[in-house]
Amino acid sequence: MSSTTASVQSASATESDELSDEALLAAYRNSGDRTLFNQLMGRYQREIYSYLRRYIGSTEMAEDAFQGTFLQVHLKCQQFDSSRRFRPWLYAIATNQAIDVQRRNKRHRMVSLDRTPNDTEQRNASWAEKLVGGTPDPLAAAASQENGDWMKESISSLGQPMQQVIQLVYYQGLKYREAAEILGIPVGTVKSRLHAAVQRLGVMWEDSHAPSDD
Repeated sequence: MSSTTASVQSASATESDELSDEALLAAYRNSGDRTLFNQLMGRYQREIYSYLRRYIGSTEMAEDAFQGTFLQVHLKCQQFDSSRRFRPWLYAIATNQAIDVQRRNKRHRMVSLDRTPNDTEQRNASWAEKLVGGTPDPLAAAASQENGDWMKESISSLGQPMQQVIQLVYYQGLKYREAAEILGIPVGTVKSRLHAAVQRLGVMWEDSHAPSDD
């Protein structure tokens, strides 16, 4: 390879680094250049895999969903609406892949809780602090603590709609409007589901950690 060719390729790589996600996808769609796709995938590889692993709770199934996610990005890139943002579109694909993988493996759990909580706003806020914590990955941090298993099992016992908003808003740090776009629901519904989820988790926490009368 000549030095001139190498310098041209280096300049192209630098230019693509500066492209937005949307522009990078458009460039890949128009050129079919695999390096552009790999670059876009590299921007989200850890983030999306981490999301899928927490969402599904299985490393093997998360890997399947991750591969399916970026396969769908490749297959559907021609359908991408350039007026939309790439990140919510990617998360919508990843969420659908997670659901599909769970269905295929017959391991999807849907548990409804009949009890209606009567918690105060203060207790809800207190539980929200326990859930979110001060670390980039609260679930991973909780795994090393005594209540780590309890937290994972309790979140997984919530219905899928509540699980989704917890994963997107709390663990992935997405804004309400981004979660709403991903799930195809109004922003108000995202907020109400998140509030209900925190309430239910608060009740479950109090019930399971109440002092013994003995």
